[in-house]
Amino acid sequence: AGGISAGVLVATQVIDEVVREGGTNVVGEVAVHAAVWIVMGWGMWALRYNDRTRAEAEARLAVERRKRITLEDRAEIAAHLHDSVLQTLALIGQRADDPDEVCALVRRQERDLRTWLDDISSEHNESFRAAVRAAGWEVEDRYHLQVDTVTVGDCETDEHVRALVAAAKEALVNAAKFAQVDRVSVYSEVKPNRVRVFVRDRGIGFDTAHDGAGHRGIAESIRGRMERHGGSAVIYSSPGEGTEVELALPIGAS
Repeated sequence: AGGISAGVLVATQVIDEVVREGGTNVVGEVAVHAAVWIVMGWGMWALRYNDRTRAEAEARLAVERRKRITLEDRAEIAAHLHDSVLQTLALIGQRADDPDEVCALVRRQERDLRTWLDDISSEHNESFRAAVRAAGWEVEDRYHLQVDTVTVGDCETDEHVRALVAAAKEALVNAAKFAQVDRVSVYSEVKPNRVRVFVRDRGIGFDTAHDGAGHRGIAESIRGRMERHGGSAVIYSSPGEGTEVELALPIGAS
């Protein structure tokens, strides 16, 4: 750009002098025009060459950055596997004669790996998938039943989504207290405009038209909580047929 500007300035001054002196030298004018085009051509070539050089340098830098990130990720994975999985396997080998302890170690290691995988695979700072899984684990530990969780999709967890997770947790607690089962399933799905959670058990069920005192949590901690945050809760149950709680929350653009 500087070369082009300087060349054009010099050519303009020469032309101005020729005009003021009344010169009519055709050869001189052609030479001036040729000089201008040569300078401009050189300047355009220099600009394109610099752009190409810069683009190639940026491409090499991007490749090096990706390689460095890959190496760092591999090192992080190796460290995590060493600190958790390999140590757990060593403990299992030492306590192979205690089935209960082995099962507890396997369960803890499974939770640790799932949490870690959720963290590295989710693009969200506070993952809905991880929150649902953590709620299930908390109910498992407190009430000693198995909670199977499946989540399709993920989203950021704001105050409304946290309320949804809390309602799902309350549904799990109710199942643990009253359904007389040792296993409950949770299925969640995230779509662009809403989040839904289904909590199912194959327990004794109840008559939804006559919620007893033991089911006050349904009205207060499930239906009421969902309605306050713009969502809904529907309970399907009958005596002897188990229970399903369906929770839905619109999330709009979020």
